[in-house]
Amino acid sequence: MPRLSFYVLKQLAGPTALFTLLLTAVIWLTQSLHLLDLVINRGQSAPTFLYLTLLLLPSLLVILLPVAFFAGALYALSRLNADSELVVMWASGYSRAQLAVPVFIAALLTMALTYLCGLYLMPLGQRLMKDKVLDIRADIGTAIFNPGEFNTPVKGLTVFIRDLTSDGDIKGVLVHDNRNARRPITYLAEGGQLVQTPVGARLIMSKGTIEQSDAGGARLSMLKFDRYVFDLDQFASPQRFTERAASERYLSELFWPSSKHLTDKVRAIYLAEGHNRLASPLYCLTFALIALAAVTRGRRGRGAHALRLTIASLLAVGLRIAGYGLQGFTANHPFWNILLYLLPLLGAAAALAVLMGFDPEEMLQRRRAATVTEAAA
Repeated sequence: MPRLSFYVLKQLAGPTALFTLLLTAVIWLTQSLHLLDLVINRGQSAPTFLYLTLLLLPSLLVILLPVAFFAGALYALSRLNADSELVVMWASGYSRAQLAVPVFIAALLTMALTYLCGLYLMPLGQRLMKDKVLDIRADIGTAIFNPGEFNTPVKGLTVFIRDLTSDGDIKGVLVHDNRNARRPITYLAEGGQLVQTPVGARLIMSKGTIEQSDAGGARLSMLKFDRYVFDLDQFASPQRFTERAASERYLSELFWPSSKHLTDKVRAIYLAEGHNRLASPLYCLTFALIALAAVTRGRRGRGAHALRLTIASLLAVGLRIAGYGLQGFTANHPFWNILLYLLPLLGAAAALAVLMGFDPEEMLQRRRAATVTEAAA
């Protein structure tokens, strides 16, 4: 690779990495907030929250990598143009075709990373996250370990623990079972321990009382105990097996699902998801051509250059939004899945035409001149 091409490639790498980091950080923070309530309410640790949010990254990168590459390429090429480095390159014999080589190398690398995320890392991350969330919801024992607070891990159950020693012993326990609002039961104990048994979580309370009122609260019965085993697993959310969602399936499972009980609607959704994963990385090549056309073609001048950058950005954003719209359309009309591939290819063809010399501004000026001439005649 010529030194100039290697130099351009380095100029592309920095902004692309920066935009990827910034966009991912912003979206990652907003998307991870919905997991925060689950982690806090279930008494999970910070590493668990970090693990869950990291599993979100591949699904975000599938969306953000092509966009970040376009922003990075447009910025890097515009800076080279603004610093007159492109003029020096043209004067030294470096052609537009040679400039396109490092840009396409960067696009291909980004496209490969997008394929890696979309075809393997995203479904893997979605599966692991769903399984972990189900485990957290089923782990009722961990949800009550917040000393000094009234915890409501599930509807109808309130647990209060006064203190928790380093040995795992509980000091001061209150459990209020209000599943049957007409006959609530309250357990009070001086201490206890949480024990994980082969059949689920058990709270072993020691030296306490069980208080239960009858309907209307007119009569209260009390029973003292030295040791009482309270089954916490009865409140756990059942882990029901469900069909894997489209985002959790690998490509082969989307195109050739093993289940024979899927409806035509679900199969169409799977097909749209599979074709979208194959088509989305193609936008990297399209965006490379749009960035090259915006910077290297057209009239010189700050105003004209800014206009081309604006049009290029709107075109790239419009193409990407249209792509997601098409995915929803093809989920209802599987015959048109080919459009998911044609859209980025049409955008690439339009940008390539501009690179090859087609000038829409000049064409409009010619039409206006022809119209004026005809009117004068």
